[in-house]
Amino acid sequence: MNFDISASAQNLLNNIVAWAPKLVAGLLILIIGFWIIGWIMKLIDRSFNRSDVDEDLRPFLHSVISVLLKVMLIITVAGIVGIEITAIAALIAGAGLAIGMALQGTLGHFASGVMILLFKPYRSGDLVSLQDQLGHVDEIQIFNTIITTLDNKKVIIPNGLATSGIITNLSAKGKLRVDLNVAMPYEENFDKVQAIISKALNKVTSKLDDEPTIEIEKFDANNVLLAVRPYATPEKYWDVYFQSYQEIKRAFAEAGIEVAYPTRRISQIQ
Repeated sequence: MNFDISASAQNLLNNIVAWAPKLVAGLLILIIGFWIIGWIMKLIDRSFNRSDVDEDLRPFLHSVISVLLKVMLIITVAGIVGIEITAIAALIAGAGLAIGMALQGTLGHFASGVMILLFKPYRSGDLVSLQDQLGHVDEIQIFNTIITTLDNKKVIIPNGLATSGIITNLSAKGKLRVDLNVAMPYEENFDKVQAIISKALNKVTSKLDDEPTIEIEKFDANNVLLAVRPYATPEKYWDVYFQSYQEIKRAFAEAGIEVAYPTRRISQIQ
């Protein structure tokens, strides 16, 4: 069988010449389209900032809208180039099925992210405990929740894991009880010490105005252990915690109250 190389080359050249304008047009439209999509997304972000759209929903909506616009652009460019839309749809469906099977866990995190955004067990800025990680929520993404721990570590928790365990939202009620323990010598009068502690707590400016609890919790071998419970906002919790101990220590020193501590006496056997 004879193979005419010159005829094949001419045929290829004719196809390139026929497709070249479409390819160039498609490439230009693709470049311009991506630029327009970026401009549209900036306008949408500004609209979000001016409107009452929930801050937790903004990253999610931004991602979804951006993906949809880019998919529409690619389909449009494919049609201009001459690729059949039905073929693209079949390709996307097949790829979607394969990707879905390969990313079952990731899709589960996506579904959990949607549930978090809908039911709001926590929001951005909340102090939460997720998977034994305590910190403030920086961002709720479609697949992950990002928190900053109290020791300033960035922790990325997949949404599926975040919702599969116990969620403790320490910011939900707007205030937290600060649990302190103060030792009182047995020989001291409880009413006197209670008044001293109450006066000391009044100097802690960052605590809330709720009446603190100052009661006897238990007796140990050397002192009476008091439960001291002021209240604070989640943001001021540690300020109240440390300042309260400082003021109580200072007040005890001024009142001449010395807390007992265990001693060991060594006797020499003769």
